[in-house]
Amino acid sequence: MSTSNGDFKARLTSVKEDVMTGVSFMIPFVTIGGIFLALAFAWAATPFSSVTVENMFEPAAQGTLAWFLSQMGGLGLTIMIPVLGGYIAYAIADRPGLAPGFLLSYLIQQGTVLAEANKVLGLPAGDGGAAAGFLGAIIAGLLAGYVALWLKQRNVPSAIKPMMPVLIIPVATVAILLPVMLFVVGVPVALANAELTSMLEGMESTAGSGSLLPAAALGALLGGMMAFDMGGPVNKVAYLFSVGLLSEGIYGPMSVVMIAGMTPPLGMALSNFLAEHKYPDEMYENAKSATVMGFSFITEGAIPYAASDPLRVIPSLVAGSATAGALAMASGVEMLAPHGGVFVIPLAKGGGPIPGPLAFLGCIAVGAVVTAVMVTLLKPDHAPEMNAEPTTAD
Repeated sequence: MSTSNGDFKARLTSVKEDVMTGVSFMIPFVTIGGIFLALAFAWAATPFSSVTVENMFEPAAQGTLAWFLSQMGGLGLTIMIPVLGGYIAYAIADRPGLAPGFLLSYLIQQGTVLAEANKVLGLPAGDGGAAAGFLGAIIAGLLAGYVALWLKQRNVPSAIKPMMPVLIIPVATVAILLPVMLFVVGVPVALANAELTSMLEGMESTAGSGSLLPAAALGALLGGMMAFDMGGPVNKVAYLFSVGLLSEGIYGPMSVVMIAGMTPPLGMALSNFLAEHKYPDEMYENAKSATVMGFSFITEGAIPYAASDPLRVIPSLVAGSATAGALAMASGVEMLAPHGGVFVIPLAKGGGPIPGPLAFLGCIAVGAVVTAVMVTLLKPDHAPEMNAEPTTAD
């Protein structure tokens, strides 16, 4: 039994090290994307900009400085998910696993592709906005890595060996896993997206009655969804649902998702700063950029933490954001802008005696503290030997 337990722990440690390799390669992409997007918001909020935070993503803003900065930032945050999956596969199978892990991870971020996969199975396609997020990328990276490793270990004729790492293994890995990623991993994501949207619509109509408990429950749910996958499908459902209500003059849910989306990176950065001994050295640098990203409403700043330790980090993020969301919705805080973080705080409105901007910041502070306290209590001290070094490609 002890041998069996030892084998299981060794395998679990190996998986964690593979994921940490992916995280270490992903961090620079997170940092570049987050900082440039934050610079875009900061410039758009100045009187010198010809566009505002509210319209900087619209076609009319194209060609402006804020737009160019936002394009660079958005590219970094888009490509970081495939990089995570690609380098997880790379850690397992070296060079033959890199391209399959990257491309399969990228594929399941395409909402239109997943919607078409649903149609093939005769299921509802949803709105085509679902994506598998970083959790899907971890699955894709691990599967691609192990399949590529298995293929790499096959005995083949010497004439074929030179083609194995650059042609046969990458192509065969993608061919084997393509239907799995589309119909086993991707389809449930799209279906869950449609069901969550329907459920939220029902809850919003109940919360709109003015009762405190339904409002707090909706705020907690929206807040938890924003933190669960940090830019993934669950997060996007909550965000798009709240943005859609702006046209109807309903601004409470928008404040919830913005507050709850700012809380995860700020909470993790706070924990990292206060309990430095519980994190790898490279995470301390990530905490600095996560702070900027958190204040800029870029939830993805928390992804490196969640990817490296999902079982402890994700529940802590959800708890903090759910608390912040419930508090915001119950206290009547409203936000008129769909994005912008601290740069649009002057637009916040309060439902009580506390001014809107102060109430908005107060909810963020409470959520960040809840996340920081919970994750710090849950995480053990960091053991340097558990931190994987990037492997050297063959």
